[in-house]
This record gives sequence, C-alpha cells and structure tokens, in this order.
Amino acid sequence: MAPSSAHLYNLESIIDSLPTANTWGPPTTTETTLNGVPYAPFSKGDKLGRMADWTAGKEGERGGRQQYNNRYRDNVYGAGAGMTTVFAVGEQNEDNTFSLVDRSQASSRGRGFGGRGGTVFGRGRGQRGGPNQRGGRGTFQRVGGARGGQQGYDQRGGGRGGRGGRRFGWKDWDKPQRNREASVQPKDTWRMLEEIDFSRLSKLNLDTGEGEDLDDYGFLYTYDRTYDKQPGAPTSQRKLTVLDRAAYNVSTSSDPIIQSLAEKDEASVFATDNILSMLMCAPRSVYSWDIVMLKEGNKIFIDKRDGSSLDMVTVNENAAEPPLEISEGNKDTNNAPGALKEEATHINNVFPTQVVSESEMSKHDMNNEHPFYNAAEETDPPASKAYRYRRFDLSLEADAEPLHLIVRTELDAVSKNNISGEDQMLVIKALNEFDNKAQGSGGALDWRTKLASQRGAVVATEMKNNSCKLARWTTQAILAKADLMKLGFVSRANPKSTSDHVILGVLGYKPREFASQMNLNLNNGWAIVRTFVDMVMKENDGKYVLVKDPNKPTIRLYNVPRDTFEEDEEGGDQMAPLQEDGDDE
Repeated sequence: MAPSSAHLYNLESIIDSLPTANTWGPPTTTETTLNGVPYAPFSKGDKLGRMADWTAGKEGERGGRQQYNNRYRDNVYGAGAGMTTVFAVGEQNEDNTFSLVDRSQASSRGRGFGGRGGTVFGRGRGQRGGPNQRGGRGTFQRVGGARGGQQGYDQRGGGRGGRGGRRFGWKDWDKPQRNREASVQPKDTWRMLEEIDFSRLSKLNLDTGEGEDLDDYGFLYTYDRTYDKQPGAPTSQRKLTVLDRAAYNVSTSSDPIIQSLAEKDEASVFATDNILSMLMCAPRSVYSWDIVMLKEGNKIFIDKRDGSSLDMVTVNENAAEPPLEISEGNKDTNNAPGALKEEATHINNVFPTQVVSESEMSKHDMNNEHPFYNAAEETDPPASKAYRYRRFDLSLEADAEPLHLIVRTELDAVSKNNISGEDQMLVIKALNEFDNKAQGSGGALDWRTKLASQRGAVVATEMKNNSCKLARWTTQAILAKADLMKLGFVSRANPKSTSDHVILGVLGYKPREFASQMNLNLNNGWAIVRTFVDMVMKENDGKYVLVKDPNKPTIRLYNVPRDTFEEDEEGGDQMAPLQEDGDDE
C-alpha cells in the first residue's frame, strides 16, 4: 500500500527540522561544562557503573566484591577512558584520605594502649581473663590490679584478641582447652550460695587505712647484708643449704592468740596473712584454691583445711603457657606444676633461715615470747620469726556497728637503717628459676647472665609470669607493716636436677612502691574480703567454703556440713613444725 500524501508531508517536515549534518543522536559539543557543571560526552563503549553502592568499603570485607568496587567504583556513566581526567577533582574519593588499622601482624612493644594505666592486649589468640576480649586461650595474664587498668611487658599482636591476633606455633588455635582439677571436689551435701566472677570483684573498692598494732610475739635475727652484693655476679653466688630450724604454720582457729582476742571481742573477723592475701588477690589467681570460713555467733574465722594448696608456692601460674601437667603430655616430671610447687615451697622454707646472722648479740626480741615454740619438746632451735597481730577497720558509713578484722602477720628478719640507725622489719621471699628453655618458662631470661645487666627485665618477666604469687607476697608485707621486702633469686645448679640450688642474689623493695609497680590495689582486696564476710554474716552459724573454679575466673561459696574436712585432720597435728632435714633436696 502506498503512503498517503499526508503521511509524506509529516515525514518531510520532520526531516526538514533535523540538523543538516549527517549525524545520529543528540548534537555534540566541544564544551566541557554545562551550566557550570562538569560534563563529558558519553560513548556507547563506556561501561556503566553503580549510581550508589552502600556496600563498598565495609570493614573486614575480603576478596571479590571489594576488589570489584575498588576497580569500577569510579566508572560513572559517561566517563570514558579519555574523559576521566575531567572528573579528577580533589574531593572525588574522600576514602583515599583515610586508612584502616592494619590488624594482620601488629608488633607494638611497650606500654600498650592507654599508656601506663591502659588496658594491654596480649599475644596470640587473646588474653587470659581479659573481660573485653573475644580470644580463646590467652598468652599471659595482664600484669595489674583490679582497678586502674593493667600494665604488661613485651606486648605483641592483638587487635581484638581473636582473628586479628598473632598466632604462635603450628595449629596453636586448635589446642584443646586446658582442664585442671579443683583443689577440693564439692559433694552432694554442699549447698552453693553464691557464684561471683572476677570481673565483678575487680570493680570493688574499700579504704581501711593503715591498721593498728595490737601485740607482737617471737624474735628476729639480723639480715646478712653480704647477700646484697651485685646480683648475678659470680662472686655473689652461694649454695642453698638446709638448716634444721623449727618453723610453724598454724591455722587461724588453732592460734591461741587469736582465740584469746576473739574471747575479748577485739574484732569480728579473724585471719592469717597467708590466707587473707589469697582472698585479697583472688582476681589474679589461675589455679584452684579453697578457703574455709567458720561462723560462730557474730564472729567469722577465715581458715584453711589441712593440706590446703594455700601453703604451696606456685611457679609461673600466670605465664603465657604455664607448665603442663603430666596428664597433659608433659614428660618432664621435674617441671610439672606439682613438682615445681614442692620445689618452690621448699626453697621458701629454707632461704629465709640462711640469709640471717644468728647472733644473740644482734637478736631483736619482740614484746612477747614465741607463741608456738616449746623448748621442752623441740629438739631444733626456732627459726627467726616474729608475729604481729594487727587490726583493720572494714566498717562502712551505713553500718550500725563497726566491723573489725584481726590478722596475724609474719616478719622474717631485722636490719639497721644506714641513715637513721633504726630497726627495719623485713619480709624475705625467694623466686626460683627451673629451666629457661623448658616448656612453661614463660620466656624467662637466663638469670646467670642477665640478672646483673638486665635486672629490670628479669623482675618484669617475673611480674608477668608470677603475678598472683608476687601480689600475695607484697600484700603480706604491707599487712605486716614491713619496711622492706627482700626477694631472693634462686636457681638450680643443674637445670635437669632439683637436688641442688644456688642463690644468685637478693634485691630489696619497699612494699608500697613494689605494689605500685605491679598495679596492686589493696583497697580492692579489702572490698573483696568485706563482700564475702557480708555473705557469710547473713547466714546461720556453720561452716562455709570458698572454692576457686579450676578453669574459670569464678569463685563459688558453699554451705557445708560441720564435719567437712575433719576426717582428714584427725590424723595430723596442725601445730606440728615444718622441719627441713638433710641436705638440699
């Protein structure tokens, strides 16, 4: 069918209205702006990008989509290869001026985040006990108290303690969770009253003041200053020898002085420094322990059972990789936790008796005689020891009646001040080195070569690996109002044998200053004591047991029958002396 004349006229009029140039599409122009806005002609070969991409630049995005975004995000419609410079303005891509923190292998040494008081992230997959971290097993517990943050040494890695942390060893992430045994197994007759985690305890605070002296007993020998020679030097090394001396470890309820003070209503709570320090430093502990609390009327006796783990000295409890148990595949029986505890306890029983001069001319007698030594029954002379009974006020403003605590503290020696000539009371403890190359050494330095030149690094490593033990010793020194705390460095003569030991040197510290260095907050410790005292005080008379969970930072309070643990104590005398016979073994 032929087109009509009307149709032809309409088509011709449309053609006449078009430009005379032989082109197709909108007219082109050489201008680069259109009403002041940058403009570029498009090409049919240009690729069309996204008008808006809300997923670009997400943190943690990996692989395909992110790489595609980085490659094509600027290919806007009409921006051909030859015209991209038209849009190359400074504010085109503001993301280029920012950068994400590299979390792959951060290696920052020093104080960590927040300076001295800031929170420190540990190595690897997170940090044991860290309340804000997502990692699994930790590498070392933060060196620090419950308040004011923590300070650590030799920190590496760690963004979130999880995926971004540095991993050491093949399949370190695949290691099974360590399952330790509890110090005492709860029975069916035990009734659990409370369960409190360390994060809650760490937030408490109670100021008790300096305390007051009630009375003192025993005597002290003078400290031998020759042990203060250059630590680590060959001339200062001496063999650790055993002296037969009668030492006592009397529990709270068996102490005749405490019984007398309780009858006189001198206080409502009674304890010994060894037991009390464990409770005050509970948030630093890793191994399991238990404490017995006896309530009789309005009085509470914080006690321990016979054979309690509180009498043992731990080794590298807070290390990144603490010593393995025999059941965990440790074939080195000398370096298993149990064997190391026995070795450290033996050293701390022997060391204080060796570093004193047993001269009657320089002997310092306290106001009262030794409360536990009976010359008619003992064949060995008593060890240098003084007992101070001190009282602290745990009262709060809201209390209707005051709440006082009496603690029996211990001192080991006396020394003359070089300037004033006054007597200084000393607490003497010993750190021990087993094998710096063995599993569980916690990256410890070789004391024989580093103690003289890198004394600070050696002490810092011990603060990291033995945070709980050093915190307890420092707390005991402050409770006793000691002027100085002497720390001995004792090493094995042969790393493979536990029969002989060598004293490499002794360092002295003021207890308050040492507590400040390791962020030890005694006010937090007193608040922990007051918390558990309040829990027991509102209960009926009876026996209660605090048990630290062996695998979690948790403490549980149980109400137990009166005869609990008594069957284990019938065969032993609690006031029997701790004697060391024979050679150092």
